[in-house]
Amino acid sequence: MVTLGKRLWVEGVGTAWLVFAGCGSTVLDTSMILQGHAGLDVSLAFGLAFATAGYAFGGISGAHFNPAVTVGFTVAQRFPVRDLLPYIAAQIAGAISAAAFLAYVASGRPGFDPGASEFAANGFGAHSPADYQLHSALAIEFVLSFAFV
Repeated sequence: MVTLGKRLWVEGVGTAWLVFAGCGSTVLDTSMILQGHAGLDVSLAFGLAFATAGYAFGGISGAHFNPAVTVGFTVAQRFPVRDLLPYIAAQIAGAISAAAFLAYVASGRPGFDPGASEFAANGFGAHSPADYQLHSALAIEFVLSFAFV
């Protein structure tokens, strides 16, 4: 049996890899600013990052790498409730670490502005390529997370 500490470390590292490789495919791509098109490279980056992390760490932690997945497994009673919050904390820590490292790397480019849309901002309102509002973002996040899990 693998200890909880090792599983949490692996979840954090796997999540960090997923965030760095996936988000880095947009943030570090200086050939164009992604505005809702030509996203195949980003999709492939996330997919390949998940596949490599899953193969490397899946046998240790289950390769959730996403709080929505962990919650889904817990609700389906395929994951112990006692490990839910530690897993989510490890995933958040991994994501924050990767985002900080990515910001550090990206800041090495002359003229870099982390507040600009070129830093892969997405979401709703002003951070949406088509000005989608919060309710639209929440609806699609809920439906796609449900389908994913």
